[in-house]
Amino acid sequence: MKVTLWGTRGSVAAPGAETARYGGNTACVEVRGIDDTVLVLDAGTGIRRLGATPPPSVRRLDILLTHLHLDHLQGLGFFAPLYNPAAEVHIWGPASPTLSLEKRLMRYLSPPLFPVRLRELPCRLFLHEVPCGDFDIGEFHISSALICHPGPTVGYRIATARATLTYLTDHEPTLGVQQFPLASEWTSGYALATDVDLLIHDAQYSNEEYTNCVGWGHSTMQHAIAFADLAAAKHLVLFHHDPSHTDEDLDRLTAEAIAAAQPTFPVTLGREGGVFDLGFTDRS
Repeated sequence: MKVTLWGTRGSVAAPGAETARYGGNTACVEVRGIDDTVLVLDAGTGIRRLGATPPPSVRRLDILLTHLHLDHLQGLGFFAPLYNPAAEVHIWGPASPTLSLEKRLMRYLSPPLFPVRLRELPCRLFLHEVPCGDFDIGEFHISSALICHPGPTVGYRIATARATLTYLTDHEPTLGVQQFPLASEWTSGYALATDVDLLIHDAQYSNEEYTNCVGWGHSTMQHAIAFADLAAAKHLVLFHHDPSHTDEDLDRLTAEAIAAAQPTFPVTLGREGGVFDLGFTDRS
């Protein structure tokens, strides 16, 4: 599978010269199979540019939403395939205890927040609520489960015969824990991440920043590294960068986290445009 990062920022888009190297668009990741099956993980502002890239042969696109906070949904209305009558678009995402996924999406895709209503989109649109156990899309076998973040939030594990990817953005496995990590069976997201080839994980804060943000649903870089070590992930991508962190901040904080943790596996700072070819030659 080929994994491309289209948006790596968290909370709010942060364009500017000081964030140009790692990117200012919010969360969006493309996963493309060898048979041109296309999955889109989250619909942050990065999805707009992705929408112009599917080859003409791709008629079905699947968008897997982790949750419906605005930074993961804001780009959805600007995703070009939604306006193509020939396109088949499937959106997977969590309902709430009181509202279906359709009703939740309608709150954004309707006036006054957006001029086009969900029901007016000309594509062939299908909605699926998660977590819903394991399911298959083309060559991909997908597992989903609830993870620790405010509001209904899911993580995804995507597998082929040759590679595995886990996507745990907006994840706080340390919440309520005096010493992290705990045993694996008590750790949020562990079952999705165990022995994975590539783990994309929330790493929004430094340790100092986290003390004022406990319960907000995010991790520090050190927490992400410790989680990846517990899960025996083969490669960690730090993701969901704080909008206040410049490129220089990210370089410094990453270097400090790696020096403190001394991981035995590669740790990559998520960069907009970064590509990972899993099962083939890994690059970023």
